[in-house]
Amino acid sequence: MFRRVFRLAAAVTLGLATAGTVQAATCGNNASGFNAWKQAFAAEAQRAGVGQRGIQALMNAQYSTTTISADRNQKGVKYALNDFIRIRLGSLDGFAATGRKRIQRNPQFYAAVEQRYGVPAGILVAIHGMETGFGRTMGNVPVVSSISTVAYDCRRSSFFTPHALAALQMVDRGMLSPTQKGAAHGELGHTQFLPGNAMRYGVDGNGDGRVDFYNEWDALASTANFLRQKGWRPGQPYQQGTANFRVLNEWNAATVYQQAIALAAERIDR
Repeated sequence: MFRRVFRLAAAVTLGLATAGTVQAATCGNNASGFNAWKQAFAAEAQRAGVGQRGIQALMNAQYSTTTISADRNQKGVKYALNDFIRIRLGSLDGFAATGRKRIQRNPQFYAAVEQRYGVPAGILVAIHGMETGFGRTMGNVPVVSSISTVAYDCRRSSFFTPHALAALQMVDRGMLSPTQKGAAHGELGHTQFLPGNAMRYGVDGNGDGRVDFYNEWDALASTANFLRQKGWRPGQPYQQGTANFRVLNEWNAATVYQQAIALAAERIDR
């Protein structure tokens, strides 16, 4: 259990190191230049080590109007905490009760994760529930299309380009189906990792020798690894004002999101 496969950190380092070169592919603000961008980006991706499967996935990618609409109509999280909890979780007590049932399905797994990474079950289950409703809603936009679209779009091309490279590397390594669906900005799997983070922090949580973010146990173990690598302190509190609460900012920058995770996790872990 928890084996690292494919030398993931080294693979994503290659992609990140070549991101500057990839900027030779010219960004655009509408669909008209997308196919030309794919051709230029494919050449740069090949030089970054992306193989035929990844390149073919890129060439089959479509400009995602769903992604562009979501990206250009973001309003940020402006709710008060109580309103955010009501909208996102329903109620803390109800959400926590569901979370405890999730843990009871495989308590040995959560115990092993906490022993290895120091992240308690409540935190992982709270994130899982808030991100995808415990895997019920993982997105309906093809990951390669969505991440390629925002890598092409001029608004944040430099941020998303390394993640687009990582998505193609994931396809190469069998970690991601070329047609796999995710969220609007390329977030994938049970806890909605961006591809670059999936490559860097992905671990094999169920011991089958591969990393699959659409497998619940791989996704949760990878989430624990992410938090630990970002500075999570085992055995320490995680409510607002603590060092571990600050680590939650690495997961999501919205304060109410961090607060909701911590409050829900505390009730789950009781």
